[in-house]
Amino acid sequence: MIAVTGAAGFIGYHVAEALLARGDAVLGIDNMNAYYDVTLKEARLERLRANPKFSFLKADISDRAAMQDAAREFPDIAGVVHLAAQAGVRHSLTDPYVYVQANVMGQVVMLEFARAFQKLRHFVYASSSSVYGGNTKMPFAVADPVTQPNSLYAATKRADELIGYTYAHLYGLPSTGLRFFTVYGPWGRPDMALFLFTRAILKGEPIRVFNHGEMWRDFTYIDDIVNGVLRTLDRPPAGKPPHALYNLGNHRSEKLTEFIAILEETLGKKAEIRFEPMQPGDVPASYAEIEASQRNLGFEPATPIREGIPRFVRWYREHYRV
Repeated sequence: MIAVTGAAGFIGYHVAEALLARGDAVLGIDNMNAYYDVTLKEARLERLRANPKFSFLKADISDRAAMQDAAREFPDIAGVVHLAAQAGVRHSLTDPYVYVQANVMGQVVMLEFARAFQKLRHFVYASSSSVYGGNTKMPFAVADPVTQPNSLYAATKRADELIGYTYAHLYGLPSTGLRFFTVYGPWGRPDMALFLFTRAILKGEPIRVFNHGEMWRDFTYIDDIVNGVLRTLDRPPAGKPPHALYNLGNHRSEKLTEFIAILEETLGKKAEIRFEPMQPGDVPASYAEIEASQRNLGFEPATPIREGIPRFVRWYREHYRV
């Protein structure tokens, strides 16, 4: 059995679905919080529950007692994919406490949870491209310094990496952190650009584009991310300590205005764009160097934005009937 935290979330849902499709039993863990529309989380969860090999536990991953109880109830867990987190750079400016509770305490509690299982082969956890902060050397490489985070969210994800390393060092717990780069696709998060832009354009509302349009992102399609997560899970690190970090990105840095142009073309409707200054905590560009991911994981992203954006729009129109 594989435990997947954040199973009702965007990436967690897709990872759980892929694990079930290949025959794994999955324990999904999620607290179903209201950071964004809970009905979307419930819809994802309903699809997972249709599979008899899926079990669900509604619990907070930072709740020590709940996770200890779960370890006793599900003693055969062989892998943990820890994706639950408080996401969103801008929200960390208004509610910093929830980030430390969910992302830092949650990481410690889940590592202690993982230590309870004799059969555990690998603890895989979500980090973020945000850890690179204001780095200007492109593309971002795992070996680059990550000591100047631009947001509290980024700081908590870097803390997760340090804590993961420490547990690997102290207890020999095989752990791998994955730095995700701007993940998008069907069943995506409503607080992210593609979802926000699609909804606004269809409603005839303006979209906000920061840094006056000088924004570049390594947009990575969800299927490519899931492929990378499963490849990671199946390849525990063997070093001393057994800890690894990888970038999972599309290895292309696309200008946001080009991303919007493809979305406009797909929707058949022009966007009303409001150019605004850079937002606090944000960064102007991201770009993943993935040589180690290709070499060690066989990770090969295959979905350009010209294919990925229309797939999201098809899902959006079907799901929301617009």
